[in-house]
Amino acid sequence: LLPGAQIIDLMMLVIDVTKGMQTQSAECLVIGQIACQKLIVVLNKTDLLAEGKKQAAIEKMTKKMQKTLENTKFRGAPIIPVAAKPGGPEAPETEAPQGISELIELLTSQISIPTRDPSGPFLMSVDHCFSIKGQGTVMTGTILSGSISLGDSVEIPALKVVKKVKSMQMFHMPVTSAMQGDRLGICVTQFDPKLLERGLVCAPESLHTVHAAIISVEKIPYFRGPLQTKAKFHITLGHETVMGRLMFFSPAPDNFDHEPVLNTFDFSREYLFQEQYLCKDLEPGSTGSDQATEKAGQATEGLCPRQQWALVEFEKPVTCPRLCLVIGFRLNADIHSNMCRLAFHGILLHGLEDKNYTESLLPKLRVYKLKHKHGFVERVIDDYSVIGRSLFKKETNIQLFVGLKVHLSTGELGIIDSSFGQSGKFKINIPGGLGPESKKILTPALKKRSRASKGEMAKQEESAERQEPAQHVTLSLSFKRYVFDTHKHMVQSP
Repeated sequence: LLPGAQIIDLMMLVIDVTKGMQTQSAECLVIGQIACQKLIVVLNKTDLLAEGKKQAAIEKMTKKMQKTLENTKFRGAPIIPVAAKPGGPEAPETEAPQGISELIELLTSQISIPTRDPSGPFLMSVDHCFSIKGQGTVMTGTILSGSISLGDSVEIPALKVVKKVKSMQMFHMPVTSAMQGDRLGICVTQFDPKLLERGLVCAPESLHTVHAAIISVEKIPYFRGPLQTKAKFHITLGHETVMGRLMFFSPAPDNFDHEPVLNTFDFSREYLFQEQYLCKDLEPGSTGSDQATEKAGQATEGLCPRQQWALVEFEKPVTCPRLCLVIGFRLNADIHSNMCRLAFHGILLHGLEDKNYTESLLPKLRVYKLKHKHGFVERVIDDYSVIGRSLFKKETNIQLFVGLKVHLSTGELGIIDSSFGQSGKFKINIPGGLGPESKKILTPALKKRSRASKGEMAKQEESAERQEPAQHVTLSLSFKRYVFDTHKHMVQSP
């Protein structure tokens, strides 16, 4: 069903009237909300209901389905009872279906032929492929865009071949042309049909093969649990389903409320890395720890961005059109469990065609992580410099951080000047100097000197100089690090 989701104009949701909505029914309803605008609900197997209670049971299930649809785009959709095969598969063919003529009338009243556009490059989704001896290979499917005529050349991207159209048929009738929305059979010069069970056929060089893509993302509310960065999902796009690994990101926090930008992606903007997709129904602690929650970008006071994206890296290259529908799901979940396997949907905004995209294209994607480090002032050297500690590990190369700004909890701004010793300590310059109150806090009171030898007095003075302040003064260092920056530069706002 998923690869065919892109060609649905109207959907019939068939429900067993004796069971009601099942997990797979709910998944079909989710796909309907993503992929089409009209729905008809068919309550089937009414022949299994006890004759005396049939009408009451149908009315009860109708009300249940109306309530189910209430919070969807299909609120108020028509619901009709039928018995498509009274008595079940083993019943004689003389048993006439019940309610089918009424269903046909309803379908006729609901269906309207959508406006079709013959312009643009030809693109067709192929769902069947077979050979006819002496004629060639036939591909049948639905035209998604553009038009085609006899004698045109078409490309089969999966096979990397171009073929000439020898003949065409629609519903067993020969035609010389066809356009968007038509069901069509195309006969081309012979090739092995087993190589193309289903896929795409297009105007030559109009489709591109991508190794990764940037997609818009919207979580499906019925999917339980978080959508986490680095997680793998089955992903349907174009006419293929492949495995892909995701990395989620959102606008910079100041832009969370900006109007969503549809059908395009701006590489000139900066984006905030997310450990997972952010949504209001995120359960506390679902990321595993307080630290992970901060990493997920929720230091934004519980706000959620109006638009989010993901970088998807595919396990094998995919050929698909730009702006195609993308659906992510967990195919490996238990089909019998009461859980929706559909996780998210979106639109493919930008495909990364270069096989070496990690070096050539990803550095242009300005996704950053916000880093925060905290430490303490150990002691004062003079009015314009102090020694800090606990901001870095012993093995950290402090030289990488030289020149970055730190803030003292007493209000001063400092600049990391150099490392100090071998234990992760460092020297900080205070360009504006320490204020009187800060000096008072940071300068420990010297103990009264007792009578002692010169050597003992020197030891006391050294000890007093190295005494820690009576009150802790904390240091905070904040910076951005871009995920795809090969040099791992740290960047601070001016």
